[in-house]
Amino acid sequence: MSATPKAVVLLSGGLDSATCLAIAKSWGFAPLAMSFRYGQRHQVELAAAARVAAAAGAARHVVVDIDLRAFGGSALTADIAVPKDRPEAEMAAGVPITYVPARNTIFLSFALALAEVEGAQDIFIGVNAVDYSGYPDCRPEYIDAFARMANLATKAAVEDGQRLTVHTPLIALSKAEIIRRGIALGVDYGLTSSCYDPTSNGACGRCDSCRLRLKGFTEAGLTDPAPYAWRPTTAPVA
Repeated sequence: MSATPKAVVLLSGGLDSATCLAIAKSWGFAPLAMSFRYGQRHQVELAAAARVAAAAGAARHVVVDIDLRAFGGSALTADIAVPKDRPEAEMAAGVPITYVPARNTIFLSFALALAEVEGAQDIFIGVNAVDYSGYPDCRPEYIDAFARMANLATKAAVEDGQRLTVHTPLIALSKAEIIRRGIALGVDYGLTSSCYDPTSNGACGRCDSCRLRLKGFTEAGLTDPAPYAWRPTTAPVA
């Protein structure tokens, strides 16, 4: 009987990555969760990632320290205000200041290294091209390009004939569909944190990430169980 195949799952501690981890496990993989302490202002997500990994029974949870504050250029890694209360049309108008330069490329490169060391041929990342905030490194063509590069870059591929697959099971789903999928798989979204600018009392409820998340729960006919310092009294995202 063959051993359960391993898969590296990028886990931020947010809604999408928690769902992605549950999907990887439901597909029969032994998930190796990987999170990053990269100088982000919302480091509470790392505690959320630890909770999610433990609840999902991840085979391993690796937290990597890198400091993208050395480059800045993002509201998440520099002294730049996080946008609040933006309407949906504005969110979709261009790449927002919360975009972290090259973040997914950096994260996927670390995941590739762990996959090669662990003998895993699969990486899962919870990128989404439907309800997303304009990030260029969440598009299908980017993921395809990274996978092609990865299969040129490793000893596992070049000498051992292994083929790495980058799975994006959420890429064509709306936020509501992601939430419904996660609920069906038993994900406890109360363990997760998606806010870009959290307070000591919970998520801000006003940043792009909070607004898209709350909109998803509203469209799914559910109440977000995560703590919020403030919640809109009407449907979020006009």
